[in-house]
Amino acid sequence: MTIRPYEDADADALWTLKRGFETGLGAGTGGDEKAATYDAKLTGEYRRGWLEWVDRCVDEQSATVTVAEATADIADSATETEADASGDEADSSSLAGYVFVFPESLSFVWDAAVLNEVYVRPAYRGTGVADDLMDAALGVAREQDLPLDRMVLDVDRENDRARAFYERYGFEHWGEMVARDL
Repeated sequence: MTIRPYEDADADALWTLKRGFETGLGAGTGGDEKAATYDAKLTGEYRRGWLEWVDRCVDEQSATVTVAEATADIADSATETEADASGDEADSSSLAGYVFVFPESLSFVWDAAVLNEVYVRPAYRGTGVADDLMDAALGVAREQDLPLDRMVLDVDRENDRARAFYERYGFEHWGEMVARDL
């Protein structure tokens, strides 16, 4: 497994991972309505806008988006495992996951480094990929000149696996994000 900064050539594979991240947010943590809401936003226009935003963030601080790239033999095995588990054709990308930390200029959003997204394909969960990506994210954050020397993120309180992962890294409850429709 290679942990490296995102490159333009990764755009399609990163988008596939982003779709997995977004649809995973709605799965198992809020019912069919939440899942449908997340799925419905993933239009071609959203894809273009999100990838343009990724490019702007990476232009500002190259490692804000970091990917985990599997070697060919590991990627082939994971693709077969995902296809067997789902019964569908699986993603043949060599990217196992990604992490997205806001660039320093956006640290004033929460007065801290912001871990925006971390996602690992199901076939790679439990293999240490998430740990490697979190280490990379913490490295990016430590390079930033921050109002508070801390990293923040939001996690669905119903996502026990993610909460346990973050707690293992020393994240503690620090307020709660709430939302409403506009």
